[in-house]
Parts: sequence; C-alpha cells; structure tokens
Amino acid sequence: MEKISHNVELTTAEIANLWTQYMNDSLSICILTHSIKHAKDQDIKKILEFSLSLAESHIVKIREIFNQNNFPIPKGFSIEEDVNLSAPALFTDSFMINYLHIMTLLGLTGYAGAVATSSRKDQLDYFIQCNMETMELHKRTINVMLNKGLYSKTARINPPSKVDFVHNQSYLNGWFGKKRPLNIIEISGMSFNMKKDVSKAVLELAFGQVCQTKEIQKYFERGKNICKSHFTTFNSILTKEELSSPKTWVSEVTNSTVSPYSEKLMLYHVVTLVSAAIGYYGAGLSVSQRRDLSLEYTKFITEVSLFVEDGAQLLIKYGWLEQPPLSDNRKDLAKEGNNETI
Repeated sequence: MEKISHNVELTTAEIANLWTQYMNDSLSICILTHSIKHAKDQDIKKILEFSLSLAESHIVKIREIFNQNNFPIPKGFSIEEDVNLSAPALFTDSFMINYLHIMTLLGLTGYAGAVATSSRKDQLDYFIQCNMETMELHKRTINVMLNKGLYSKTARINPPSKVDFVHNQSYLNGWFGKKRPLNIIEISGMSFNMKKDVSKAVLELAFGQVCQTKEIQKYFERGKNICKSHFTTFNSILTKEELSSPKTWVSEVTNSTVSPYSEKLMLYHVVTLVSAAIGYYGAGLSVSQRRDLSLEYTKFITEVSLFVEDGAQLLIKYGWLEQPPLSDNRKDLAKEGNNETI
C-alpha cells in the first residue's frame, strides 16, 4: 500500500467511535474492578480479569490518540469517583458472567460499526484488533457458561424435510386468520432481545435496591417493569408455539443495600443500554414477517424511546450527561468576528 504523505485528520465518525468506546470502557472498568474483588468462582474471575485488561488497554490507547490529535480526554468514569470497593457484591458470579456475555455482544456490534465507519489506517487497524480481542472474550465467556450450565440456548426446531417457498399472502398474517409457525429468524431475534431485556431488568432491580435518590429509584423501577413486560410478551409468543425461552436471572441479585457504584454511573449505564435496545428492536422488526410481531416491536420501540428521553433528562438535571464534541457553531463564530471588528 502506498504510504500517505500528508497528515490525515480523524473523521467525525472516528472521533465518535473513540469517544463512545472511552465512555463505555471507563464504565466497564468500574463494574469489573468491583466484581473481581468479590468474585468467588475462579473460572469466572479469570474471564472478568481478561475483560478488565482489554478495557484498560483501550483507555490507554484512546488517550494517546486524543492527545496526538489535540482532542480533550473525556471525563468518563473512574474508580475513585464512581466505585465503592468496600461495598458487598450486588450480583452473584453467575449473573456477572451472563452480564459480561451480553456486554460482549454489544461490543462486537459496536466494533463492527467502528471498522465500517473508519478510514484512517491506524483507526482501522485499532478497531479490527478490538474486534478480534472481543471475539476471543466472547469465545472464552461462552465456554465458561456452557461448562457451568449457565448458557441459555435459543429454542431448537426439527429439520424440515425439504426446501420450501412462500406461495400465499397468509404467510404475513398475525392479526387475523390462521398464523403460520414462527420462522427461525424470528425466533432468533426474539431470543436475542429477551436475553438483553432480562439482563437490563436485573440491573434495574439491583440499582433500584441500592439507589438513594427517590426520583432515580423510580426510574429504575419503571425500566424494570418495561423490560419484564417486553420479556413476558415475547415469552407468551414463544410459549404458544411450544418453544422455550431464555433463562431469567432475577434471583441472582444479592440482598445488599449498599451501592457499589455512583448513581451517575448506574443511571448512565441504564440509559445507554436501553438506547442500544432501540437499535436491536429495530433489527428484530426488520426481519419479522408476521404482522403481530411487527406491531409488538413497533410498540416496544416507542415505549423505550420515551423511557430513554426521560433518562437523558435526569442525567441533564443532575449534571451527569457528558457532551460529545460538537461541530463549530458558525453563527456564533460570525457574531464573535463582527464584535472584534467594531
């Protein structure tokens, strides 16, 4: 490849990728550090430690890139301000490996997007490397979950006897008339979203248990109920089809009422996870060919969007919403220029 002789500036997409990763990894370091201190299962502890080492290396790399390109380092989250290491464990080891599994899935999606939107060689190389590291983390996490009987596989079906094609518009039915069985793509999409829904519900249950600010505590309670409602709807659809649903984890929250994390961290974590859920619901909607499923996904997206907006309002109210870099406001610059010439 011919070497580029001029300086290539970071694109807005590349800056967004780095900024988002910094925020997420600084938060992950806080969660993982506390979890590792209290982990009892040595196999799970090793996976958590491996994940922590990846997050810490990313933070070092991003700081280096931002410094070289004269961008301010985000504040993000820190052990000093956002973690109470002396607080008892809030989750069991079993839930923590499931939590890491879900976060790894989100990371794989994010890194794939970062690779797709990067053009500068160092950025492509960096995010390809992040993707490879996260795939290794995913493999290790799945192996531990399978060995301990903690992994929820999607529902199985019997192999069809032949390849078939759709010959009738009734294939799309869902509101009226006879419904066809769910296809494998629809089953996979629902199971994937159910896993994320139940994980968010457990986080919101636990965070509400240790949160001291009533307004934020009520927000966590509302989010838990939304997740449980969505999970119940999906579960009902699968049950009617005689298909199994993913495992729930609500019993994996301890009885501690001492928060290991700052309310800023907990609220930000919930808001960002639910924001990501909008995209995953959209993906589920895009591949669902039964009208009843499409309707449910549309309702869920609307409900979750309103919930995210209310969460952002709370972050703003308490001064916790860190602003990503903005483009120049040309009108303000023009006014400043005019004032200088007067």
